[in-house]
Amino acid sequence: MNPTLRQMRAFVALAKTGNFTLAAQSMHVTQSALSGLIKELEQTLEAKVVDRSTRRIVLTDIGRELYPLFSQMIDDLDGALANVADHTRLKKGIVRIAAPQLLSCTLLPGVIAAYRQAWPDIEVHLGDTGVESVIARVLSGEADFGIGPEREPAPPLDARLLFEMPFALVYPKGHALDGQQRVTWKDVARYPFISLQGQFTERLLGEVHASLDISLREVPVKPAKEVTFMTTALAMASAGLGITVCLPYAEPLAKLYGLVMRPLEEPVLSRRFFVYTRPGRSLSPAAESFIQFLHGFVEPTQR
Repeated sequence: MNPTLRQMRAFVALAKTGNFTLAAQSMHVTQSALSGLIKELEQTLEAKVVDRSTRRIVLTDIGRELYPLFSQMIDDLDGALANVADHTRLKKGIVRIAAPQLLSCTLLPGVIAAYRQAWPDIEVHLGDTGVESVIARVLSGEADFGIGPEREPAPPLDARLLFEMPFALVYPKGHALDGQQRVTWKDVARYPFISLQGQFTERLLGEVHASLDISLREVPVKPAKEVTFMTTALAMASAGLGITVCLPYAEPLAKLYGLVMRPLEEPVLSRRFFVYTRPGRSLSPAAESFIQFLHGFVEPTQR
């Protein structure tokens, strides 16, 4: 005894209108098709649900009992389907992002503002955190996806490349380096170097030392100061406590601190950033659309 959704819709339409013609019109079917659906329902239930007359229909006792049940089931289903449609049409949804603090205060606010202009009904929650916490937030489900640099060993997440950018040297205006036509890692070794703690510095200095010539290895690039956040490194550089390196997406913040940002050569080292998601988990339409929008927003900056 499994009435179909179409049979139930036909019965509810008939019970609401009390008329086969009006009920058929509300369902956009012919009157004979509606009558056939009611007959099929009665055959399935092995019981009559309406008594027919030439002028009107009357619900039987079973029909009166079924009408509020079927009506509520259809309302609940239609509500659920409308909710799904709102999500797929981006009329509703929440996007939860985990991103490093520097990315969160430079690149991402502009992306979020542009996305909200295109899709005003989607809520975007940005969780700014330390680089090391991005992966944990994605794995725990606290964030739909995370944005962060390449990690070693690779985290147990799916990774889509977002961008690759070369490191730039950052120093205060009026610094002695202003007079040089170009700046290299040998120049970094000549001044107090402010760097980040952890894997950032370890990987970066390993790549530098592996690429430099023998003469410079006698005076290796090494941090004079190590901090947790790049914003702190920028503030310290602005105060004349040293120089630092970061990626070009941070240029707006560097300018706010009154710093100069220049391409860093010999060697040119870059860092890749990825969008990290949990494997085997489908993203919501809103989260997927934001990632696509983010790629489109970032791509022009790499040309």
